[in-house]
Amino acid sequence: MNTTMEEIEKLAKAYAGARDELSERANTLREEQEAIKRRRLQGIKNSIDRVLAAHDELHAALKDNPGLFDKPKTRILHGIRLGWMKQRGKLSIADEAACVAALRKLFGEEADAYIKTTEKPIVAALQNLPGSDLKKIGASITEDVDAVMIKPVDDAIDKLIDALTGDIELEAEAQRA
Repeated sequence: MNTTMEEIEKLAKAYAGARDELSERANTLREEQEAIKRRRLQGIKNSIDRVLAAHDELHAALKDNPGLFDKPKTRILHGIRLGWMKQRGKLSIADEAACVAALRKLFGEEADAYIKTTEKPIVAALQNLPGSDLKKIGASITEDVDAVMIKPVDDAIDKLIDALTGDIELEAEAQRA
């Protein structure tokens, strides 16, 4: 199918018009969301403060009374699992080379299951090499073909859509809880 540049221009105009419509609607939605957020944000912050205070109070009570959780060590009360749980200790190795040598002595060939050996090319760095050098080292660039590209010059709508899908302020407050 042969398409003229004028037809392509009409299609681009239709695409731009559809984006403008989306932008207007998204802006309206964002404004409404901001108004709702302004009305509700203080209540959410107050609730977060109460959750943090209740958590701290419960934590202190558990910490001060470990004897209540000898058996069982945990309980579920009002949908909250609480009590005491053995934490995984942190492994520290004073001398890695000595540790590797001891592993090889203790386990022989099976020591490789406990020893990390990493030696591989850095792809990001290799992509900067010219094709002739890549060929010499047995590497090549694949799938480097031309592809259709449609990207608006003004990406404001894309930023707006990203902003609409995640409200950073509320997520940050919720993560504190």
